[in-house]
Amino acid sequence: MTNEIETKLSAARTRLILDRPFLGALVLRMPMKPSDPEWCATIGTDARNFYYNPDYIDSLTLEQTQFALAHEALHCALSHFARREHRVKERWDIACDLAINPILIKEGMTAVPGALFNIGYEGMMAEEIYPLVKDNNEEQPHDEHLYGKEPRSTQNDGKQQESSADSDGGGSSGERDGAGKIPPPEALSEADKEALSVQWRQRMAGAAQQAMQAGKLAGSLRQLVDHLLQPQLPWRMLLARYMSASGRDDYSYMRPSRREGEAIFPSLRSAQTEMVVVLDTSGSIKPAEMQEFVTEVDAIKGQVRARITLHACDADLSSEGPWVFEPWEEFVLPKKLGGGGGTRFTPVFEWVEEQDVSPDLLVYFTDAEGEFPKLESRYPTIWLVKGRGKVPWGQRIQLN
Repeated sequence: MTNEIETKLSAARTRLILDRPFLGALVLRMPMKPSDPEWCATIGTDARNFYYNPDYIDSLTLEQTQFALAHEALHCALSHFARREHRVKERWDIACDLAINPILIKEGMTAVPGALFNIGYEGMMAEEIYPLVKDNNEEQPHDEHLYGKEPRSTQNDGKQQESSADSDGGGSSGERDGAGKIPPPEALSEADKEALSVQWRQRMAGAAQQAMQAGKLAGSLRQLVDHLLQPQLPWRMLLARYMSASGRDDYSYMRPSRREGEAIFPSLRSAQTEMVVVLDTSGSIKPAEMQEFVTEVDAIKGQVRARITLHACDADLSSEGPWVFEPWEEFVLPKKLGGGGGTRFTPVFEWVEEQDVSPDLLVYFTDAEGEFPKLESRYPTIWLVKGRGKVPWGQRIQLN
């Protein structure tokens, strides 16, 4: 049966290369190795190889086998092995599967039995899904995420098996220990994770370029690649940078009052910064995320002496707002915001134009999925975006 399984895997990989070259190019980077059912009953990856239980592959259709290969390739391309940080492994593994499977299903692929799927998580990254995964969740991923396994010691030589940080080569035969069993892969060190993360990012860029040249990269996969390959800086750092720039003290050479004499000297002028902060209340932004954002703005505003006018909007402005916070007042999330409908950004900018004073900065916290004004605002605008939505103008900052 071994030859039949290898033929099936090769056929699935070839079909991916022809039909979905982006995914196919990523799968080509993973040597396929049989596993021992004791540590991998279905499929899995250690960010280097694709491991499979031959009996499990035998139970799948060719279309499901393509899904299995693509699923593991995306775990690697998305660097799920390096992004867990402080998070609980079991919950993180579930979140990663819930982030990947909607992408593949939307691409028209046939999921394997037991694949975790929730349409409500479509378009979300694993970091966004993780807080929504409950402790002691009865759901389990259909695959093994082997990059977090504990290191093992071999019995026959007393040394840990060495593993390469790169595995473009290799075949489908698994190495066996003295007892004839196939040992599990070693856990990744922090250095391994960093090196492999860079490597997979480069592979993803190359795969995307090939697929775009073939005219076969569009939709959710194209959005995903655009998002992941753009330069990433922590949103808090970027937000603080823009807020500080808008409220920076500066020197002025304006002529003083005659009572101060005729000489003109540079003087340091400090002005209060007028900020408008808008929360998208259409339902895409969770209250906990709003609270985190408001807390962060509050920590920064004291440094720049910002007077903040807060408003909320879904398809229309909230009837509860606006709320005004002076520089010395704590910036807090109102108890009642309203909202829950569709998303339109136009009402906010129309409302701002009706005010007497143009803001020094407007920050809009949103998923960027809605109707934008046709004309760019006359004042600096920052879009703090949850998800992968695009903005037609202004400065876009990625939440995660």
